[in-house]
Amino acid sequence: MKSIKGPKLSARTDYTRWRLLDEAGRQTWHYLETDEAVKAWPQSIADKWHLNMPTGLPDLPTPKTPLDSVKNSLEFFQHLQLPPGNWGCEYGGPMFLLPGVVISWYVTETPIPDHIATEMKNYLFARAHPVDGGWGLHIEGESTVFGTAMNYTALRILGVSEEDPVLIKARGTLHKMGGAIAGPHWAKFWLSVLGICQWEIVNPIPPEFWLLPDWFPVSPWRWWVHTRMVFLGSGFIWSRRWTIKETPLIRQLRQELFAEPYESIDWTGNRNTIYKIDNYHPKCWLLNVINWILVNIWIPYFRANWIIKKAEDWTWNLIQMEDKNTDYSDIAPVSMPMNFVACYIREGPDSFSVQRHRDRMADYLWVKGEGMLVNGTNGVQCWDTAFTIQAVMDAGLAEDAKWKPMLTRALEFLEDQQMRENVDDQAICYRQQRKGGWAFSNKVQGYAVSDCISEALKAVLLLQRTPGYPTLLEDQRIYDAIDTLLTYQHAWSGGCASYEQARQGEWLELLNAAEVFGRIMVEYDYPECTTAVVTALSLFSKHYPDYRATDIKTFKAKAVDYIRNAQFPDGSWYGSWGICFTYAAMFALESLASIGEYYENSEHSRKGCDFLVSKQRADGGWSESYRSCETMTYVEHPTGSQVVMTAWAIIGLLEAGYPHRRPIEKGLKLIMSRQQPNGEWLQEAIEGVFNKSCMISYPNYKFIFPIKALGMYARKYGDSPLQ
Repeated sequence: MKSIKGPKLSARTDYTRWRLLDEAGRQTWHYLETDEAVKAWPQSIADKWHLNMPTGLPDLPTPKTPLDSVKNSLEFFQHLQLPPGNWGCEYGGPMFLLPGVVISWYVTETPIPDHIATEMKNYLFARAHPVDGGWGLHIEGESTVFGTAMNYTALRILGVSEEDPVLIKARGTLHKMGGAIAGPHWAKFWLSVLGICQWEIVNPIPPEFWLLPDWFPVSPWRWWVHTRMVFLGSGFIWSRRWTIKETPLIRQLRQELFAEPYESIDWTGNRNTIYKIDNYHPKCWLLNVINWILVNIWIPYFRANWIIKKAEDWTWNLIQMEDKNTDYSDIAPVSMPMNFVACYIREGPDSFSVQRHRDRMADYLWVKGEGMLVNGTNGVQCWDTAFTIQAVMDAGLAEDAKWKPMLTRALEFLEDQQMRENVDDQAICYRQQRKGGWAFSNKVQGYAVSDCISEALKAVLLLQRTPGYPTLLEDQRIYDAIDTLLTYQHAWSGGCASYEQARQGEWLELLNAAEVFGRIMVEYDYPECTTAVVTALSLFSKHYPDYRATDIKTFKAKAVDYIRNAQFPDGSWYGSWGICFTYAAMFALESLASIGEYYENSEHSRKGCDFLVSKQRADGGWSESYRSCETMTYVEHPTGSQVVMTAWAIIGLLEAGYPHRRPIEKGLKLIMSRQQPNGEWLQEAIEGVFNKSCMISYPNYKFIFPIKALGMYARKYGDSPLQ
């Protein structure tokens, strides 16, 4: 390993030197080193807001009506729109992403700039648990071995001394939890890449699974796309048993991360050792038997060199296809660092693939007032922009001349981001049809998602049919989006998946080796995704009644049947992408309303509304904790009512035609009372979730959904002061 100078840490960078560059939806932060560069590239209001610096925006007249509040919010939010027309924000929350990136830099001999190291250090310091000093799976979670061991290691790589008080406290907590040997699978994997652990502690990740025939029930192509992408890169690295050459830092970490002497650790015997809080989804007996067979029979007796070579060559081909189809950004920053390391192993430090991965890593980095974090994807560009357009439409303000330039730029962005073709080698690399679709972030990442297509399509259709806006997407491009949307429904349930139809049943969760997540092995039905597709199809049919009319009618009937069947006995629906029952109820009630089922004529709608109203707090708000996602029962957030969740509940009630205005008005009054004099709302509890146990932030939701709720009310009941 080359001798690379470590970063020089400072207390804090000069925040007046940070700039966010948005190139057609590719968002990267840049630190300007010279005064000349600072002068040539002025800091924008959006830059300042994301960095928690004073924006200089004025206080606005106190709103008297819901639409006054909406207009104040838009007065502020318009300044956060970026030059291509989209809105950006952090997409943080998970605490295991940054360490994977930092470790991949270290093992690939990638220099870490001082300003990046300093702000990553600051973010991790800011997010240490206030009591025990550890780190959790996500920013609101309790300390885990996964979070603590990985972030401790990242801080040491970034240049923090083991004698720093933050690390002394974290180390004590880590040792109380059993040390790094009690970490889950992904922690053991990365620590073995570093040579801190030995590979014997890692349960097998055999790439030869990719050689199984496609008809085989557990072939990896049947797994959920994020899981199979992680398995792809990590399996290649595991097969090589690749570890960097020992460095003084690695030798020190071997003495710091374990509660017992490094030399006495039984690596094989601790393969299944895991701290209780990390063990959200314990490995089942079947997976333990499979791992035993792989370790004790397959690997020593049957895993011949020709099999290893064939498996590694095929997984390498799949890695290359993933890199090509995403321009080396890959699907997300869990698999991307693994592919980065795989390219380094296979092609060397000076190869194009390694250089391009280094460059693309910037797409995932985000700076905020606390420091630098790693986003959960390379942004939320298409998703938040589509929702913003719809919120303004719902408020009846799209034809207001004041907001037309903002909305036109947003429409232009969505037009630019539509994916016009399927990926190369779609069948060979097991990709879903995407032509006509939109991604969650941008078209370079290139993974279409059912609800992202739906929300973007609705935004486009709504604006293009509004007087004064250009028609940017011709009919064929709209048809392409519909053709792709119609591929997401499960025939057996009527519900819709996220990235692609489920390719195997839920029983495959028996092979869930991640331990820290649930519902990670296959696709599922989601009320949120199903509703988005149903409402997009309804809007489309309004304007294009003859295109695939029979297919759409059949699809919608099955989809709404799924919504009805997915309702719990208490009237709730479980949400998988937002917290949790409140989020899902908003979508499900909208889905029912789109086919004419409301509170007055539908038992399902009535039960859904009654559930929401039963959770309203005395102050008029709603307050749901991420614990709901973990336990699948409604849990209130300890900090009290939340603006975003209150807006979700009100939107659901309004969609359903809930007849009693008092609960709705109480909620809206709470939302308006929390609005700041400059029109913004402050960040409260975390809003999003994935895989049941990990939470993720959607900071723009505190603008989008209050605007939508207030606007919907004003259009329905008139824009008069709330009583």
